[in-house]
Amino acid sequence: MPQTIINFKDTKTLYPKKNENKTVKPFLKWAGGKGQLLYEIEKYYPFSDKKITKYAEPFVGGGAVLFDILNKYDLDEIYISDINTELINTYCIIRDNIEDLIEMLYTMQNTFILLDKEERKAYYMQKRKRFNELKVNGTENANIEKASLMIFLNRTCFNGLFRVNKKGFFNVPMGSYKNPIICDENNLRAISEKLQRVIIVCRDYKKSADFIDENTFVYFDPPYRPITNTANFTAYTENLFNDEKQIELARFVDDIHKKCAKVVISNSDPKNSNIEDNFFDNIYSAHKIKRVEATRMINCNSKARGKITELLISNF
Repeated sequence: MPQTIINFKDTKTLYPKKNENKTVKPFLKWAGGKGQLLYEIEKYYPFSDKKITKYAEPFVGGGAVLFDILNKYDLDEIYISDINTELINTYCIIRDNIEDLIEMLYTMQNTFILLDKEERKAYYMQKRKRFNELKVNGTENANIEKASLMIFLNRTCFNGLFRVNKKGFFNVPMGSYKNPIICDENNLRAISEKLQRVIIVCRDYKKSADFIDENTFVYFDPPYRPITNTANFTAYTENLFNDEKQIELARFVDDIHKKCAKVVISNSDPKNSNIEDNFFDNIYSAHKIKRVEATRMINCNSKARGKITELLISNF
């Protein structure tokens, strides 16, 4: 497949550098991202009295709430985690290896945008194959490449999904974007700067217990419980988050509530499809439950997209 190689130094001719902006936004599109619910979630931020000086987000995902807090507050300590190895690797590379990452992203961006549709598809499939190879056989030396591939695939795949099959392989087809911005340099540099003081770990959410104390605000955004029998998009990782795990999380929330931490949890509202389904009302009966309006953005059936309610659960 023919490819046009552009020197990294010449990349600004294709995407001119904008004015510096220290406000950060998510660097990935993420199914279930909380951008549309920030207006509701920020009402729970408990930082005004200065007693809460720490923040923990043990299911960080695309990080919409994390970045909102980084934009608005200067906290003493911040902890983020996820069990998605590739996601956490990308956060770490943005923090620790921003120059190399930007160079790789510009190389892919300026190659991709000059290809025709069929060449783009072949290039995309080549990069997807390479990403899956690195997921299985990659060493630490390939972490920068793996992070660049994750961003490239996220920016060029269908609907910006991150989905893996049961073997853990990324399997989303290419999208149809005309000129995707694969390297959002200003945002990535600003994120890198703000992540310097953030603890980033690839761990199960329960490991956050050692960080959480009475000075901590904790936001849990676990994989959502499907609201219908056919709504089975659960594959951010090859590990499924079933009802038993939802109950385990509720018990963990009870445990950190005893530490006097401030806690907010988001999840789907089963009453969207069954008004008598009290699953979350039961397992979070000791806490406050608020139903807020949201828009379902990702669904293979366009008629199934639209207004629904989601849950915001808090212990204060």
